[in-house]
Amino acid sequence: MAAPQRPDLKIQAALRDLTLGASVEILPGRLPSPEVLAGHLPRSASVYIPYPPRSRWRDTIATCEQVLAAGMKPVPHLPARSVRSAGELDDWLAAAVETGVDSLMLVAGDRATPAGPYPDTPALLDSGLLAEHGLGRFGITSYPEGHPLIGQADLDEALRRKTEYARATGAEFWIVTQFVFSPSPALAWLTRTRDGGCTLPVRIGMPGPVALGALIGYAVRSGVVASARALKRKPDIARLAGRWSPTPIALALARYLADRENTPAVNIHLFTFGGLGDAAEWLSNLRAAAVGSPETG
Repeated sequence: MAAPQRPDLKIQAALRDLTLGASVEILPGRLPSPEVLAGHLPRSASVYIPYPPRSRWRDTIATCEQVLAAGMKPVPHLPARSVRSAGELDDWLAAAVETGVDSLMLVAGDRATPAGPYPDTPALLDSGLLAEHGLGRFGITSYPEGHPLIGQADLDEALRRKTEYARATGAEFWIVTQFVFSPSPALAWLTRTRDGGCTLPVRIGMPGPVALGALIGYAVRSGVVASARALKRKPDIARLAGRWSPTPIALALARYLADRENTPAVNIHLFTFGGLGDAAEWLSNLRAAAVGSPETG
């Protein structure tokens, strides 16, 4: 019988798996050419494409085509509140499927008032159009530090409805969290979620390397106000003066997973506020560090 694996080796293995399975989120206007994209990320990497205010779905589709040309997997955001009608939803889904998209990130969207009949992601699911177009792989959102406008009871109810849809249709769901700035809220949320019986795969959102001042601005615009204030109070959270690094969160996740070998899948999701190049370099460096000591990087 083989000897039990040492704890430090388990952490190294978990850290390597996290870097290899990481997904990234890139704004459509910041996506490089397929050739440059292929030079930054592994083939088959998942690239999530947000839908900012005043976006157009045809721009999302064009971005998906670039991602596919690089040999990667596009996961466009489908914002419920931006869809104006059932006909428009039908058109959007048809364009996505025709392009080769088979996974969607379902989000409510940033609009205060829905443009059409879909106030939230359960409404999109209930429309029946996703299933009609053969789409059955969906990322859904969660908020480790709470949502600025939606109470926890409503968030729990939305997750229940999505889980029921998955059971009824055989759809595949996974959770992508809002980005966090420290391990504590992520691990507390993950423990609470698993203890509550949720076994969906999880991707913990975190900002990629970026200037600290810029990160605070992104946090405020994204509604993560409490964390933005904490960043201002504790600038030592950055690994370098004036610079944010997600390494402490990745290391904490690796330790968490090393202690829980049979836990449902957990990975990381990088919001590339500082640019794809910096995020890709960070992933590469952390992967190299995993070969040595998991306490560095």
